Amino acid sequence: MASLKIEKDLKKLFETYTGESADLVLPLAPSGSHRVYYRLQSGGHTVVGAYNPEPRENRAFLSFSRHFKAKGLPVPEIYAEDESRCIYLQEDLGFTTLYSYLLQKGEYFPDYLIQIYKQVVAQLAHLQIEEGKGLDYSVCFPCAALDIQAMRWDFNYFKYYLLKLADVPFDEQALEEDITTLCEYLMSADTGHFVFRDFQTRNIMIKAGQPYFIDYQGGRRGALQYDLASLLFQAKANIPPDIRTELLHHYLDTAEQLVDIDRDTFIPLYYGYVLIRTMQVLGAYGFRGLYERKEYFIQSIPFALRNLKWWYEHVELPVKMPELDRVLQELIVSKKFEPFDKIKGSSSLLTVHISSFSYKKGGIPEDNSGNGGGFVFDCRFIHNPGRYEPYKKLTGRDEPVINFLQHHSQMTDFLNDVYRIVDDAVENYIERSFTHLTVNFGCTGGQHRSVYAADALAKHLDKKYGVKVQLQHIEQEKKNWQN
Repeated sequence: MASLKIEKDLKKLFETYTGESADLVLPLAPSGSHRVYYRLQSGGHTVVGAYNPEPRENRAFLSFSRHFKAKGLPVPEIYAEDESRCIYLQEDLGFTTLYSYLLQKGEYFPDYLIQIYKQVVAQLAHLQIEEGKGLDYSVCFPCAALDIQAMRWDFNYFKYYLLKLADVPFDEQALEEDITTLCEYLMSADTGHFVFRDFQTRNIMIKAGQPYFIDYQGGRRGALQYDLASLLFQAKANIPPDIRTELLHHYLDTAEQLVDIDRDTFIPLYYGYVLIRTMQVLGAYGFRGLYERKEYFIQSIPFALRNLKWWYEHVELPVKMPELDRVLQELIVSKKFEPFDKIKGSSSLLTVHISSFSYKKGGIPEDNSGNGGGFVFDCRFIHNPGRYEPYKKLTGRDEPVINFLQHHSQMTDFLNDVYRIVDDAVENYIERSFTHLTVNFGCTGGQHRSVYAADALAKHLDKKYGVKVQLQHIEQEKKNWQN
């Protein structure tokens, strides 16, 4: 469905629900799926509108939401839905996710963050055990249980999108036998509870200091250990091992009040689920990164491999999986996914000059370095937010414009291609001790698309290489804009 059609349908549903016309309809940052979200506002109402082209997934989410809300759990309230158009309105829980807290924590894991995690794991235990009772599992999508078949699907993702694309050799028959052994062991857990399935910090909102859960449309029946493994071993969360252990036992302290648990049995199975979840995550990173060639996901692979390294140094399961162990150990010691040495980049002679400019007002900037110029990327083919009234006075640094470009344009795919081209040049220039590289982004007015693209590349190069970057927004700085 085209973006304008989605917006029109959501505005109509909003008006039917509130009796008011939406004054503002802004796209929110895109998710990792086909679902798209908007914030709709009028004088007296603010809601989040959602469109998902998969009706079965919508039915699962709406059914689970109403069940959990009736039980008093911290999930968004559903206000209205139009099943025929695959849209619904839900409570606006704000902007802050638990993941955003992680981005601010620095090198240490502060006590306030531990306390939030403790709230989260305690609520998780209630959601899985007590409030999971009476759920209509017939609406689950794509399957009703996290069983052997579902775990095999995840493993195949890992096998074909990570191992194959990373050129890691394996004995397929031996590997299949090992995964059967692992799955049969995992199924010895109590699998009669609700499993969130993707329980990680991007799906946990923080509002007034309290955690709220979202995006549980993939929920199904399964083992308690899976969600806990997903949360505590989330690749980029980088939770210290001692705090992970503390949170595990805090979860069990709550869960034991709701159901009988034998910790000596539960904990080894928990670490088994850590292994299958880590392979599932690596498969997703392989698909998004190695197959779809999205840089962010490639950069995430080393974090998951560090978790895997820790796992092999500290965990021993009561089952033997020789070929799986060999393959995973080869991944761990491989240097293929190691990030670039930022010390090498930051101490190099190279400075990358990045500019945004207007084709209409000033044209391609002159290169005063004496090197005759560098890369020039034309952003004018990308859907222009400047054509729409709400964005005309904004720039590529404003959140509504950022969300527009990420959601309503080819900007993300364009930048992935830019990164691949520029990265090769940067690495080559560092090796050859070059001092200068110029990258220019142009659009019609030098205000939206080129500004966003220039900022994105500057952040990318700083994060990946640590090289010196000089950033200039030519048209915006003419307006006394503080860069």
